[in-house]
Amino acid sequence: MNNIFSTVPIQHYIILSAVLFSIGVIGVLTRRNAIIIFMSVEIMLNSVNLLLAAFSTYHNDAAGQIFVFFIMAVAAAEVAVGLAIIVMIYRNINTVDINDLNRLKG
Repeated sequence: MNNIFSTVPIQHYIILSAVLFSIGVIGVLTRRNAIIIFMSVEIMLNSVNLLLAAFSTYHNDAAGQIFVFFIMAVAAAEVAVGLAIIVMIYRNINTVDINDLNRLKG
């Protein structure tokens, strides 16, 4: 096992991923700006990707890295659609505050 995992224990990757995921959850729950919430969701996706890649390499199995590739492809599509929605919301109500989205109901 002559790779980076011989020097960095898997626990460090788990802790880093948990911290990143927690930051993302806190961002989603506490912020009212749609762009910040969107970025927090991306942080959570990246923490899961980090953990999948770390476990995949640790167990010498490429399945986790393949899942990371597909998650990144779906996240790229999500970014394109999400930013288009945010731009349209901003054009309609001149804000990206999610509390003001009640005006779009009718």
